Amino acid sequence: MSEEILLTKEGYAEKITLLEELRTVKRPEVAERLKEAIAYGDLSENSEYDSAKNEQAELEDRIVKLENLIKNAKVIEDSGGKDIVRIGQKVTIKKVGTKDKLVYTIVSSSEADPINGKISNVSPVGAALIDKKVKDKVDVKLPNGVASYEVVSIG
Repeated sequence: MSEEILLTKEGYAEKITLLEELRTVKRPEVAERLKEAIAYGDLSENSEYDSAKNEQAELEDRIVKLENLIKNAKVIEDSGGKDIVRIGQKVTIKKVGTKDKLVYTIVSSSEADPINGKISNVSPVGAALIDKKVKDKVDVKLPNGVASYEVVSIG
């Protein structure tokens, strides 16, 4: 994983915080569970030991991936402009022909969290909105057809 990964300032801070939590809180918890499982004896038939070892491996893998992500991250600076949709900006759109508005923050794929209104710049809607201005219309190919949206506001 040597390619550059785009992150917003908030996303970068969240990744740093998560990595610190995994190292300082989760790692000792898993080590303690492993220690307790070893104390039960006979490791060949010890399901607690197997479970703790698997959890430890998954945790270490997650830590390594986060470390690589952080090492290769490029933090996107807020351009300050609210005239063109860019990564890190909040954009309000409405489906053409309706009054229903949707508010999204455009983020990188490593920060995407659609349930919380963060969509990836490579998702169909996110990609279509990049570099658009207020009142621009975009057609987005979705699994159930094409949807048309209008940019209502940026920022």
